[in-house]
Amino acid sequence: MGGFKQFILRGNIVELAIAVIVGATFSGLVQALVRDLITPLIGAVTGGRQPNFAQYSFTINGSRFMYGDFLNHLLSFLIMAAIIYWLVVAPMTRLISLLDRNKSATTKQCPECLSDIPTEARRCANCTAQLVPDSEKPS
Repeated sequence: MGGFKQFILRGNIVELAIAVIVGATFSGLVQALVRDLITPLIGAVTGGRQPNFAQYSFTINGSRFMYGDFLNHLLSFLIMAAIIYWLVVAPMTRLISLLDRNKSATTKQCPECLSDIPTEARRCANCTAQLVPDSEKPS
């Protein structure tokens, strides 16, 4: 029982549980956005008809294939993916790139073996080449 308790109380499990809860809540929010705002907007653009393909189907040898429901889900997925990309992923990527732009480099390439080494290294750990740290180079 002690091992199970340790497993459950590890940070990864708690963080994963929080991520699942937040993800489910966010999913509901995005679905409401698509259902209540985006789909009526598409309906307004297409002359008052909201896209609903649920009744589309075809029959082969007595078997009915309801491809319209799949089209509805596919359309919802594509709209949600676009919204998530433009409202979450793109702004976060831009923010991270702005924050990373101001960081100073902590590594450089060894001129001999081209491996990454700390900027203040005096000798490469891979090829043992003698190096001059960046702080000691003449300006």
